[in-house]
Amino acid sequence: MFIINYNITMKKKTDRKIHLWITILLCLLILLVFKTVTYTEPKPVNALRVSAFSDPSQIMDMPEEWKKKSVKHEPSMGDVDIAITLDQQMYPDFFPPIIKKYAKDNNLKIFINEGNCGISGGMLSRKIADIGAFCCPPEKTDRLPGLRFHTFGIAPVAILIHPDNPIDNITLKQARQIFQGEISRWSELKTAKGGKGFDTPIQVVTRLHCKTRPGHWRILLDKEDLFTPNLIDVGAIPDMIAQVATNPKAIGFESLIEVYQYQEEKGKVKILKIDGYDPHELSHLLTLKYPLYHVYSLTTWEREGVANPKAQKLVEYLISQVELRHKEFGVIPVSQLRKAGWRFKDRELIGEPK
Repeated sequence: MFIINYNITMKKKTDRKIHLWITILLCLLILLVFKTVTYTEPKPVNALRVSAFSDPSQIMDMPEEWKKKSVKHEPSMGDVDIAITLDQQMYPDFFPPIIKKYAKDNNLKIFINEGNCGISGGMLSRKIADIGAFCCPPEKTDRLPGLRFHTFGIAPVAILIHPDNPIDNITLKQARQIFQGEISRWSELKTAKGGKGFDTPIQVVTRLHCKTRPGHWRILLDKEDLFTPNLIDVGAIPDMIAQVATNPKAIGFESLIEVYQYQEEKGKVKILKIDGYDPHELSHLLTLKYPLYHVYSLTTWEREGVANPKAQKLVEYLISQVELRHKEFGVIPVSQLRKAGWRFKDRELIGEPK
């Protein structure tokens, strides 16, 4: 009788232990599921920033018929030795005077097309241009078989405000919050003397060009849908300068080179420091203390049947001119980038210093 009672007692104790462990495991499982469903890891600031470069090994797959096709200039270009399409940031004061002088000195006929990165990519893919110019690192569709990218420098992208605005400096985090719409009034920011900014709404102005190419404004915010919906988007550089120069509430961004070129015509703007670093001082960009920049490149065809030796010599000459006149152009040349540890594959800039 004692043995039977003992066994029953032990069985009950064992059953209680099993039930207790099952209950504990169920609670843990419920907590785990609840945490997974309801908790979202906050994004670090850098998660808003896309890589400033693309993978140089990712070459566009083109049909064999395209690969065999040679470069053929369009009749509208005339009987020319070289056809080059320039980005709007290199036109009209950047390269055209140098190219025209080079053509005269070397008895060449050179057709110059005013365009942008998209037009450069399109003319190259149609094989009607010998040289294309880009203000952004290439995307995969730009990396055509036989096409070689030659970086000639980088330049700051400046954050612009109206000259009457008392704000002088913002952090990179604040810049992202402003363009996202999380900071929506100037009074949420501090002046150099510790006072508040204007008690007015912030009007974000953007020029969201080259949306699929890395770098440029995408270093600030990776995608278009990260920007506030309450923005004014412009299509041309002069329009950006004009919008900011005439609106005390406005904030925008543009290549510092273009600010110099257009503000006399379109109106004065004020350039903000980021985290205390001034984009006018190119050493701040070289060491990445200043974080926003354009990458400038020219292309040549290298494959037999499409290569143009005259175009290749012109690109070499233009890059040498940038090295000699980089202060005048407002860019950091390749020689300085290499020395500072920026990463290259052959002649193309492909990464920031590690």
